[in-house]
Amino acid sequence: MRTDLSIKEDVLDELEWQPSIDETQIGVIVNDGIVTLTGTVDSYAKKREAEKAAKSVFGVKAVAEDIVVKYATTSHKSDTEIAEAAVSALKWNISVPENKIDVKVEDGWIYLTGEVMWAFQKNAAKKAVQNLTSVKYVVNNITLKNNIDTSDIKDKIKKAFERSADIDAKDITVKADGHTVKLTGKVHSLKEKDEARNTAYYAPGVWTVDNELEVVY
Repeated sequence: MRTDLSIKEDVLDELEWQPSIDETQIGVIVNDGIVTLTGTVDSYAKKREAEKAAKSVFGVKAVAEDIVVKYATTSHKSDTEIAEAAVSALKWNISVPENKIDVKVEDGWIYLTGEVMWAFQKNAAKKAVQNLTSVKYVVNNITLKNNIDTSDIKDKIKKAFERSADIDAKDITVKADGHTVKLTGKVHSLKEKDEARNTAYYAPGVWTVDNELEVVY
């Protein structure tokens, strides 16, 4: 088993390796394999990249992300300007169905609501707005709604796991109840756990994924 000190050193090295992140702005605390990230960055994109970098390190069981986004006064946009930019970004994204997403902005936080058919459309909506100037956080409350037959969701997800080079399918159990999928079992990294959740979400008819996979090393 890896020590917290060795995990911390690798997380710091991974942050330094990322060209978009100033690692001197990020604080790293590791306790029993759980990484807490602190500090202040000047964009939501950097906040996301720091979290992604920490999750990629072997031995990390979970990431608690307490990084604050603080924009320089010269680049700060009002909530109205952010909302206008978000609406425009969604309009021009071909993966997002037109007139299906509602946008609300409060203190730099974007709240997305509405109803789409597929998980990739929900994810595309978030990606379209999360890197806009002055955005602090994106809350994606878009719901999924389709008439897909859910009887074979479980088999489709298991086959997708078996096709993936990043997922060890043999230790993962998939349970499906209507449009809700529950994942249990063991994986070997936090990245693999996230990949399993994302893969399950892409299955037609899946609205919710309860990811209870345990990370073991």
